Amino acid sequence: MSSSIGKLFRLTTFGESHGLAMGGVIDGCPSGFEIDFKQIQEFLNKRRPGSSAIYSERNESDQVEFLSGILDGVTLGSPIGFIIKNSDQKIKDYSSCRDVFRPSHSDYTYESKYGIRDYKGGGRSSARETVNWVVAGAIATQILSFKKIYIYSYVSAVGDIILDQHYSKLDLNNIYNNNVRCPSQKTAFLMEDLISTCKQKGDTIGGQVSTIIKGLPVGLGEPVFNKLNSGLAKAIVGINACRGIEFGSGFTGSSRKGSEENDQFFVDSNSIKVKTNNSGGIQGGISNGQEVFFKSAFKPVSSIMQKQSTVNNKLQQVDLMPAGRHDPCVVPRAVPIVSALTAIIVLDYYLLSKTTKLSDL
Repeated sequence: MSSSIGKLFRLTTFGESHGLAMGGVIDGCPSGFEIDFKQIQEFLNKRRPGSSAIYSERNESDQVEFLSGILDGVTLGSPIGFIIKNSDQKIKDYSSCRDVFRPSHSDYTYESKYGIRDYKGGGRSSARETVNWVVAGAIATQILSFKKIYIYSYVSAVGDIILDQHYSKLDLNNIYNNNVRCPSQKTAFLMEDLISTCKQKGDTIGGQVSTIIKGLPVGLGEPVFNKLNSGLAKAIVGINACRGIEFGSGFTGSSRKGSEENDQFFVDSNSIKVKTNNSGGIQGGISNGQEVFFKSAFKPVSSIMQKQSTVNNKLQQVDLMPAGRHDPCVVPRAVPIVSALTAIIVLDYYLLSKTTKLSDL
């Protein structure tokens, strides 16, 4: 089972949704960096359940405890170990799922592959796992900020409500000024109303998250199998409920002509730039110095509070009325998760880029 991400900056995680704790080990973090622990906790609070009426009601404090790799707030260059204790488990909510395969969940595939599964909240398949990613992503974000590389993610669609403004026209400082994490207050209000309506009906709704990376230098990523976009795509699509990702003009570009889609180069102040950025800041799998941007799409949460027909592990047709606490829309809480994974991948590629030329050694 794969529980690691990254090559030089590498995170390995452990824990189940309703186990004693979540946690991980971060390898390859540069030494001598002073960590802002308050900022890490703020990052975790953005992902934390129970903080809004449109989020899961599970109430976890998500307080991270660092075990190694840091001395007096400064990284040592050795593995950084951390844990986050689980405190609000309600195992009885999942007793009806012990032998039943919930529709569109990983219950059937997991049990078929391993012959056993943790039915309590999905175990390792639960989105509870993402709390580990946010810890590592928060550290990576601080290091990237030191290099003046900044990542912004926000909700750009919920159901059929779409924020169609280009990100350059938005005030990205407003992202966390509402529960939906949408920089447009007007659109956020409509999105929150739709999510609340779905919750009242025991249903769920999907949406999209847009991400912008500013300050990225030229040269991150490698041809063929280690492209920057493929590294980001693999990580982001690994988020629970994520169905796809598109860079730059995305799938819209498939309907255009090359003369419309090509990004033309020009020189400005002895620097090469592009007139358009349909490539999303990545060409040939390598960053071109422009802003990298992409969208990720998330399906509706599979746990709905409605009776559904399914089967059990005895191949019997049964009805299931789920219990538990679930998000009516995962997209708002996915925002810090997308940013965290993006930071992990970008920092990893940044460190890798420092060993490609003799002048970097």
